[in-house]
Amino acid sequence: MDGFERDLVCALKEVVNDSNWQYVGLKEMFNSPCTKLYSEDGEHIVLVHTEDGRFWAMDSACPHEGGPLELGDIEDVGNGKLALICPWHHFDFCLDTGSSSTGLQNQVYEVREFSGKIYIETQSRLSLSPKTETAAVPFDSLTPRLPVPVCSEDTLCFWAAKILCTPEPKEKVALTHQVQERWNSGQISEIGHAEAPEQPSREESLTVQEPGRIKRGKGGTLASRIALLHSLANIEQWAIDLSWDVIVRFATVRLQNGEQLPREFFNDFVKVAGDEAKHYQLLEKRITELGSFFGSLPSHSSSVLAGLWQSAADTSHDLMARLAIVHMVHEARGLDVHPQTLARFAAQSDESSVKILEVIYRDEITHVAAGLRWFTYICAKEKRDHVSTFHDLVKQHFKGYLKPPFNSEGRKTAGMTEEVIISIPSLYRAVTESLYTSFFISDVLVSVVPSFSEAFLV
Repeated sequence: MDGFERDLVCALKEVVNDSNWQYVGLKEMFNSPCTKLYSEDGEHIVLVHTEDGRFWAMDSACPHEGGPLELGDIEDVGNGKLALICPWHHFDFCLDTGSSSTGLQNQVYEVREFSGKIYIETQSRLSLSPKTETAAVPFDSLTPRLPVPVCSEDTLCFWAAKILCTPEPKEKVALTHQVQERWNSGQISEIGHAEAPEQPSREESLTVQEPGRIKRGKGGTLASRIALLHSLANIEQWAIDLSWDVIVRFATVRLQNGEQLPREFFNDFVKVAGDEAKHYQLLEKRITELGSFFGSLPSHSSSVLAGLWQSAADTSHDLMARLAIVHMVHEARGLDVHPQTLARFAAQSDESSVKILEVIYRDEITHVAAGLRWFTYICAKEKRDHVSTFHDLVKQHFKGYLKPPFNSEGRKTAGMTEEVIISIPSLYRAVTESLYTSFFISDVLVSVVPSFSEAFLV
């Protein structure tokens, strides 16, 4: 009998393995609207629990730019349909189909609840926490730096670090414009050196709410337009800091041939910082004109930190990686979403907001061009192919996929060629990868062998 039981157990365990149903935990463990589940293959999943008690699951990385969908909002998009909204660029993904009004498609997974336990149909094992792996950075991959000099406080890097540590956005903007004017006029002449903070300071009074509870809308009402402008202003605040961070963090970098970065490099990123400060001012003024103010709404500070600033932190040791990921990927993806964002305000005849977005768009093209210009400059100096170098850095540092739609016109204006974006298939998902074939597993099977499927929870 013991032998029969062992055979039966082995047979049932094989059935569970072949069925691809993964036990992820008890129902009461998932009271939050969104929970990220970590997959052994890197294709992580977000489990969504709606107010009516139902569960849904889809890939946690937005197929547009890899934004963290687990930090997104759940919104009613009409006809009884619920969608998960990406916190980066507000793309919507229907919970039951994964389809988006933008034409993108996200991978969805069938979810089953049985006897108070949650199962997801996927081939990969899932975990509630990521596997911790400490990757050593090869010594020869570190960018060499000059000895840290002792310099006066009136240097570009001193002021860059001070702006990064300035929490109040209006003061941050004012300081940015003052430093830009003094640098351009020659009143500040030294680049200098300063210690960059781990992350920029923010006002304690700025309300940060659980992302799944923030209702943003899509620009169809006055309230949703204010919310979208508020979100854009918050992103511009981070963009100011990213510009100063690249200055202070890489001020002492030397290229492989021993040369320092030319002064024109710093000129370009001082201009970028000034532009971002201008963008914040325009958006903040428009929010006020619409009867609100910046800080009146909860901000997704956590999602921006997890996205833009996390990319900056991940590339803090490598200027080439910083230029590739932050300026040639993230900023370029901003160009891609511009037409859709502009259309939302134009549809409501909000011409004032449309004009602001057009100013921002024109400036952002020059920012992408600046990142590309210095990336190709360093590649040329170090005798590296800029296309293959870019692709290697994206595969190493970018958590997501470079995937259409692309704003070809905007990217070409910035100097980007199609081979830089999509020539290597491994950098983006093919359409066929969004197709999902599933099969039905009966409640009877799940009820017979729940303990075996539970064993596969990592």
